[in-house]
Amino acid sequence: MAAPLSDGERRKQISVRGIAGLGDVAEVRKSFNRHLHFTLVKDRNVATPRDYYFALAHTVRDHLVGRWIRTQQHYYERDPKRIYYLSLEFYMGRTLQNTMVNLGLQNACDEAIYQLGLDLEELEEIEEDAGLGNGGLGRLAACFLDSMATLGLAAYGYGIRYEFGIFNQKIVNGWQVEEADDWLRYGNPWEKARPEYMLPVHFYGRVDHTPEGVKWVDTQVVLAMPYDTPVPGYKNNTVNTMRLWSAKAPNDFNLQEFNVGDYIEAVLDRNLAENISRVLYPNDNFFEGKELRLKQEYFVVAATLQDIIRRFKSSKFGCRDPVRTCFETFPDKVAIQLNDTHPALSIPELMRILVDVEKVDWDKAWEITKRTCAYTNHTVLPEALERWPVSMFEKLLPRHLEIIYALNQMHLDRVAALYPGDIDRLRRMSVIEEGDCKRINMAHLCVIGSHAVNGVARIHSDIVKNSVFKDFYELEPEKFQNKTNGITPRRWLLLCNPGLADVIAEKIGEGFITDLSQLKKLLDFINNETFIRDVAKVKQENKLKFAAYLEEQYKVKINPSSMFDVQVKRIHEYKRQLLNCLHAITLYNRIRSDPSKSFVPRTIMIGGKAAPGYHMAKMIIKLITSVGEVINNDPYVGDKLKVIFLENYRVSLAEKVIPAADLSQQISTAGTEASGTGNMKFMVNGALTIGTMDGANVEMAEEAGEDNLFIFGMRVEDVEALDRKGYNAQEYYERLPELRQAVDQISSGFFSPRDPGCFKDIVNMLMYHDRFKLFADYEAYIKCQGQVDKLFMDPREWTKKVIRNIACSGKFSSDRTITEYAREIWGVEPSATKIPPPNLPRD
Repeated sequence: MAAPLSDGERRKQISVRGIAGLGDVAEVRKSFNRHLHFTLVKDRNVATPRDYYFALAHTVRDHLVGRWIRTQQHYYERDPKRIYYLSLEFYMGRTLQNTMVNLGLQNACDEAIYQLGLDLEELEEIEEDAGLGNGGLGRLAACFLDSMATLGLAAYGYGIRYEFGIFNQKIVNGWQVEEADDWLRYGNPWEKARPEYMLPVHFYGRVDHTPEGVKWVDTQVVLAMPYDTPVPGYKNNTVNTMRLWSAKAPNDFNLQEFNVGDYIEAVLDRNLAENISRVLYPNDNFFEGKELRLKQEYFVVAATLQDIIRRFKSSKFGCRDPVRTCFETFPDKVAIQLNDTHPALSIPELMRILVDVEKVDWDKAWEITKRTCAYTNHTVLPEALERWPVSMFEKLLPRHLEIIYALNQMHLDRVAALYPGDIDRLRRMSVIEEGDCKRINMAHLCVIGSHAVNGVARIHSDIVKNSVFKDFYELEPEKFQNKTNGITPRRWLLLCNPGLADVIAEKIGEGFITDLSQLKKLLDFINNETFIRDVAKVKQENKLKFAAYLEEQYKVKINPSSMFDVQVKRIHEYKRQLLNCLHAITLYNRIRSDPSKSFVPRTIMIGGKAAPGYHMAKMIIKLITSVGEVINNDPYVGDKLKVIFLENYRVSLAEKVIPAADLSQQISTAGTEASGTGNMKFMVNGALTIGTMDGANVEMAEEAGEDNLFIFGMRVEDVEALDRKGYNAQEYYERLPELRQAVDQISSGFFSPRDPGCFKDIVNMLMYHDRFKLFADYEAYIKCQGQVDKLFMDPREWTKKVIRNIACSGKFSSDRTITEYAREIWGVEPSATKIPPPNLPRD
């Protein structure tokens, strides 16, 4: 097979990367050389690849600043309603290529770098991922920022600038080992520190009720230092801001009068304050009630709300009264979106500022707060719901605890009036959970304090209404909405799969980049032989390129004509990587029992991180690597089957593996995955999906037609019925010989000969307390995989299904999602108008 084209060789044939005008190329070269010169003058006289990366990053950044300043000026003059997206996670990945794409600079940079004897792709690989998130929730926030800028919304992302993001995963002897992600080690060319906007955040202390009002006193202060990162829209000259807060100790920290003697100790103790922004908590869909995490949540909320109110007060068309205590118009100028319950403290904090500081009447303040805030729920798993001990609040945030008690009392009075005598309903709906340890249910706080509550896929929003928040839905049905997640087509098609984007653009033009629903036009070409051939060719090139990458990075050789069967996501029992593993073992046993029989060759790739404290998830990784060890070294198998664990799965690796995948595995137990977004990325990149009717898979099947996905297994109703009946794993184990064989091999030590008992915890879980009912779906899954094999043997029919999937993926653009949030929750209208570029006079 021909070697894959390098980006350099392909440079001229790609249209969607923007035309490289001679002037642009010369300008980029000049700017690059200038930046490189200043780097070297300061330091040394031999340039390293990293020097070249920074020179290019600064060159591209220069194209952002004029637009950034102009965008903020534009907002200041027009004073639109501003959208504040609050999230403890922003999983941004790399910035260089995304910025070039959105500014239409990619070809000019490519050409300029090529003329200088360098390779753009090599420089792009030097950039560290900004891994300030765990998975779906953090990556969704990043896609949303891209869409909000592209739709011309006056939007701001607010979060924490973690010094250490999600850990780097190393696999050592088949086990996950974590190492710290020191992503800022070489500096970050995309951020700008803004010390002039530093703000104080208070902790601990006590509450004084005085005739002049309530005072929170004797607090400890930590400073919040903002770092701004530009967020460019796609070719519309809009550049929004992501502002991340870093914790800084005040200069008098621990040096107050009572500490006269120990100056050195006091200075060293500054670390205690600054630890707040040190590290991202690495849990996905799991609540860990640590005080440092609660501090992080309040830290981002307190700094952000001060910033929001400062901006509201100083805005040109803000309140006209001299003392600026008129907050009537606040909800008309400010929308706050809470990305899960992590920033839920926004609700009591806004109340505290309005009532205690701005002296707004309590009921008025509550109306303003509710009209301003909206809450997105991301999970129905009970272990993920935030329930903070009241005792922790009492110590850390005493005033907020008082406010929460008062809000809860108001809420329960209302419920009691509507449902007299229904004590159990009061208990179920309270924000405070009684018990041995009194807790604050943050989800309940979010529901009562928001004017809109949404789930992230239709099936999830239905579960939210009919089970998780059933009582609240009965009380205020108008509050509950659905906003099915989406992904940005800039990063997840144009940037990661330029070959496919180009083949599409040739047929239907470039409008799909900002209006993904236009992909529907591809349905006209479903029987077009040239198009079928072109789509298949792009996939094959992507597979060759990824195979070469795996060989180079991990020294593993794979068969590029095999089916690339991919499951990449966080490792979690509910995502059922174990079901995938059981399929791999079953295939292995079938090959072993008849090696001469013809098999559809597969390369099964599984990747994802396990939370460091999640024992079962770490065992699952060990099982996958152990199964791979046996299968990949069995001479009877050859290249019919390989099982590869993709180490250190992250945004930049997703951008490589997703365009190369043939099969996308989305196999969570029905009713557990709120939406999923990886599923959408695979769909738009030309993989077919094998999945359950869970999350957004349901809507994907609806868009493309259920026949064009490989849907299997229990539906939500079946899972509920099985719960009522009682799930008995033993039943399936005894009835299904291939399942029994696989489970016996795992438990006997066939895959761990040096430690036969290694996987006893996994087998014990599967047999006696499997909440996610793997065995109940095993038979349907294996059968469905047989259908996958059958279709893969007919490349033309397979590719036609691929085209139909791509053509029907338009709904899953985050542009559509954000348009719905804007109109139905925030009350703003997206704008298609382009801000004039910096080189042209303003309107």
